[in-house]
Amino acid sequence: MTAFSPPPPAIAQAFRLALDAASQLAGATAPNPPVGCAVLAADGAVLAVEAHQGAGLPHAEAAALAACRDRWDEVHTLVVTLEPCNHHGRTPPCVEAILASPARAVWIGARDPNPAVAGGGARRLATAGLDIAFVAGPLAAESARLIAPFAMRATQGRPWLTVKQAFTTDGSMIPPTGAKTFASEASLDLAHALRRRADAVITGSGTILADAPLLTVRRVADPRRAPRRLAILDRRGRVPRAYLDAARERGLEPSVHADIPALLADLAAGGALEALVEAGPTLSAAFLDAGLWDERVVITKAARPGDPDTVETVLRRPAA
Repeated sequence: MTAFSPPPPAIAQAFRLALDAASQLAGATAPNPPVGCAVLAADGAVLAVEAHQGAGLPHAEAAALAACRDRWDEVHTLVVTLEPCNHHGRTPPCVEAILASPARAVWIGARDPNPAVAGGGARRLATAGLDIAFVAGPLAAESARLIAPFAMRATQGRPWLTVKQAFTTDGSMIPPTGAKTFASEASLDLAHALRRRADAVITGSGTILADAPLLTVRRVADPRRAPRRLAILDRRGRVPRAYLDAARERGLEPSVHADIPALLADLAAGGALEALVEAGPTLSAAFLDAGLWDERVVITKAARPGDPDTVETVLRRPAA
């Protein structure tokens, strides 16, 4: 990097801002990944922080640079959570916006996972004379996890699968008679945050017949504009049409499937990046036993009233 680059603490702070901004849009950008960008002056002052808002809208780099027009001559370094794109889609390549700016350096959190374009953006910027660096350690890991669903679809052709399970202290997933849940308020907030992050919720006919769950995002802010998919595994055609109609009225896009492979293929074809498996013990076990999971979130009810539930999150493999 140049001798006039912002100091390392400023770069780390900028990455935190960019990651936080992008994380707020996770679940709202499909089929694009969530991306955050911060623009810095040479002394490390933050000039702008922006995140990609959704397909067809400006990418994070272009939006952040546009926000700097009043301080254009101060633009020095971009910090971006994903390698800038170098190909035309609904929007122009981000490298062109960067090259048209006074930027002299770019710090990158994660390489583009698309095999067809990986490395292209960084190479073009470096060839044009900009200083290019990739972060390491926790910031790199967080950047990779942020785009892990996008990487899964790009490399494996299926959505990232998160399996969420809630257990009582005796290991049951079944709520008491007459109740729909036994989780704490904090655990319910977590469940809705996981739904917000997903492009689709996967459940089974048994869950629907048992308590007709709403499966909407109500407890946290949801920036998603497109309908969230509700993929239902229903081999015997038991789900009532009235439930599907009601789901549409709640803003969901329901679909019924006879088997898991067909369900996943349908979600991938529709551009889903992440799907949350929120089902009963049988269907949840089917995904886990088949190795069809990337992240598992296990909530265990506290043994004593008033104590927090235990939450364990496990990644099946590193995000990158």
